[in-house]
Amino acid sequence: MGDNQAKPQNVFNFDYSNESGERPPQEYYEGIKDKFSEERDLRLAYRPPGEDYYTSDLTGDLAKYAVDPYSDDVEPREKLNDVVEVLFIGGGFSALLTSARLREKGVDSIRIVERGADVGGTWYWNRYPGVACDVVAYDYLPLLDETGYVPTRHYAGGNEIFNYCKSIAERFDLYDLAVFGTTVTSTVWDENEEMWHVGTDQGDLMKARFVVCANGTLSKPKLARIQGLEKFEGHSFHTSRWDYDFTGAELENLKDKRVGIIGTGATAVQAIPNLGAAAKELFVFQRTPSSIDVRDDWETDPEWASTLQPGWQGDRRRRAIEGPQVSDAVKARRAAMPKEEKVRRQENANIDAMMRIHKRIDEVVEDSVTAESLKPWYMLMCKRPCFHNDYLPTFNLPSVHLVDTHGEGITEINEKGPIFEGTQYEVDVLIYATGFEVQKTGIYNEIKGDNDLDLNDKYSDGIRTLLGIHSQGYPNLFIMGGYQAFFAFNLTDVLNSQGEHIAECIDFVRKAEIHSLDCNEKAEEWWVQQVIEHRGTTSRNKDCTPGYYNFEGADNRRQDGNYNGTMKEYLDHMSDIRSNMADNFVFTRR
Repeated sequence: MGDNQAKPQNVFNFDYSNESGERPPQEYYEGIKDKFSEERDLRLAYRPPGEDYYTSDLTGDLAKYAVDPYSDDVEPREKLNDVVEVLFIGGGFSALLTSARLREKGVDSIRIVERGADVGGTWYWNRYPGVACDVVAYDYLPLLDETGYVPTRHYAGGNEIFNYCKSIAERFDLYDLAVFGTTVTSTVWDENEEMWHVGTDQGDLMKARFVVCANGTLSKPKLARIQGLEKFEGHSFHTSRWDYDFTGAELENLKDKRVGIIGTGATAVQAIPNLGAAAKELFVFQRTPSSIDVRDDWETDPEWASTLQPGWQGDRRRRAIEGPQVSDAVKARRAAMPKEEKVRRQENANIDAMMRIHKRIDEVVEDSVTAESLKPWYMLMCKRPCFHNDYLPTFNLPSVHLVDTHGEGITEINEKGPIFEGTQYEVDVLIYATGFEVQKTGIYNEIKGDNDLDLNDKYSDGIRTLLGIHSQGYPNLFIMGGYQAFFAFNLTDVLNSQGEHIAECIDFVRKAEIHSLDCNEKAEEWWVQQVIEHRGTTSRNKDCTPGYYNFEGADNRRQDGNYNGTMKEYLDHMSDIRSNMADNFVFTRR
């Protein structure tokens, strides 16, 4: 176990240079790719283009799905009209990581503005039963070297992560100026003062020299646009607003209830085993199945933990970024391999992984029809992979029913519950596991920079940034986890790197005795072209089944995605840009 704990997670590394072992003929792989295309096209035919399938406008009849059930700790306060040096919009890992790096640089005036009643972001909002991280905790939880903390499990649960977030805020004195239960509604650059004016839904009008958009990649709950959704007369809620008053702390109140859950993504995969065990009956409404691999979990070995030396997590991070070590011979074979052959081998290895997942489903799920419905027909990274040992066995319970909509999704709900193909599913409670808005910088917030230009208006002709962090015309504004940044399965690696970059930029401004920095047009255009170049010849938008990884299958401009180079390349670009600040930024002095 100790040896396994010392290894960073890398479950998606395919050795495409190795042809050892018997493999099916290429016709086998081409047939599966055809099946992938059929399943994708089926789903696209059922729905409006792109993200129109969902709504995040949770107002009016839908307002109840956005109410914070954990906000009892927010106390009334006076309106704020003060000045801070750095203001964070959001209080999750993005804000915590960057604030910690700023504290190391001697920045004292830091304010976090957060909608919830505490820090934590994703881990504040998501408290559904079974919630846990699907990335190895020794890699996912940041700042372990700095805090001296060792996670209790290989995969940490949500409560442990939430408490760890609070401990970071306490350690770096981030509660002192933080305000909670507050949503930023406007962020406007004053060219005369060279300050950001930040308004909120609590009537605050604060000023900040620097603003960091740290509202997260998954920050606002959304619902599928289903006819009659508001008509349901039973109890209903979104998974990110779990109603324990109704379900009971251990779901004991569901023992005589018929429960429906809409969605089978990463959240549902974790919640469904608990619901299946607790409810009188559970109906799982599926549009597209998730890929479910083994969750190799265990309690942290105290003996292994006692051997950890200072800097151990940083060493793990560096090894993960560098990737697996390969011999010179393998490097030579890869370099000599035609691009088309490399792509073919990568695709075949990916399909082998998916067929292994199919085989596991056949081995675990007893009913053959249900087993077939649970099989995902897409390349591995078209949707977020899931890891769970109890999800598939849950469908062997006689009280659990999978309603496979074959890509269509539930299209109608009435006062009794969902309707599909003329069948009424009567339920007492309906739970929406329909996810979140993804990577929307100004999701609640009007951001206006130079010349009073709204950031969304600037992006209307295509997203334009430097590193996904800076955008020309928005001085002293930093964006974390957004489009055109690198996107990793372990997101905290990216956020940590961005936080270090932002802290270095702010430190540079303070030490150089300048007031603001703004990336120039040349640097921004260079990065846009980098993003376009690294999209490659294939498109996840066109080749994958709809999901949030590909804008729900919508065609989009080639620049409106993530940077698809390697993590190391992204870090190298950051370093190069900071080493040549004068070439990439415009500065102002007061």
